Amino acid sequence: MEVLKVNNLFKSFKGLNVIEDLSFSVKENSIFGFIGKNGAGKTTTMKMILGFLEATKGEIYVCGEKVVYGNTSTNKYIGYLPDVPEYYGYMTPKEYLKLCGEVTGMRKKDIKVKSEELLTLVGLEGVNRKISGFSRGMKQRLGIAQALLNEPKLLICDEPTSALDPIGRKEILDILYKVKNKTTIIFSTHILSDVEKICDTVGLLNDGKIVMYGNLQEIKSKFKTDSIVIELQDKDKGLILEEKLKSIKDITEVVVEGKEVKLQVKNMEEVSKDIIKVFAENNISIRKYEILEPSLEKLFLEVVK
Repeated sequence: MEVLKVNNLFKSFKGLNVIEDLSFSVKENSIFGFIGKNGAGKTTTMKMILGFLEATKGEIYVCGEKVVYGNTSTNKYIGYLPDVPEYYGYMTPKEYLKLCGEVTGMRKKDIKVKSEELLTLVGLEGVNRKISGFSRGMKQRLGIAQALLNEPKLLICDEPTSALDPIGRKEILDILYKVKNKTTIIFSTHILSDVEKICDTVGLLNDGKIVMYGNLQEIKSKFKTDSIVIELQDKDKGLILEEKLKSIKDITEVVVEGKEVKLQVKNMEEVSKDIIKVFAENNISIRKYEILEPSLEKLFLEVVK
């Protein structure tokens, strides 16, 4: 089931197109990485999905229901975490979630149960301090709890890990991955390593257009290069190894740099057996044997240049 479907979306400001013919969909219980440079149009797209901005042209559907600008009925399906969430700083986390639940019409009993569950999920159980004293990471975690309060079908997170330290980023990513079985997530970011850690599918937005879209592993396999990096225990063995490896017909290039040997090969499965055989016959020890996969960062740089 497609929780979100965007069809031929355009958005212009004063005659300047910032979103051009944008189309993508997000399947149920997946994490969609919406990536692009700052200013690529990610936040603009999200605001149109939420009905906060009017599309110049095109259609958006959430859970099969058309999004209409100014009529935010489709937001009953959506939980939203903006890049910089704002709170009433004098409240505690429980007080804030209680207020949010009451505003949306939840029953008091449900608010209490759900608040306790979500505060445990985001690691804020038992925290009774005022929100004004929270770190950026704690505020982001509370924001996720608030966005999940009404059990949304779609959770939209706009740059949730920006400006966080490595520990804070990991905490947010872990939480998002945990709730994948309960909701569908759109995760907007320019931090590509974060996308690789938790996302199933990606859409790369550049100058208002989708330039790469699909299953992350399938995309990587299309761009896969037949490259191997080997790190030796003894750098003096490199030159001996170079000649031996060049004699293998499916190795097209051998580069030795100290303890590191880089290979370009054809027929990866078969040639790997021959490489291991060379090591064994010449009693050469290795520290690392790695078949290289293209990183999302490398693919990003290739398609936007």
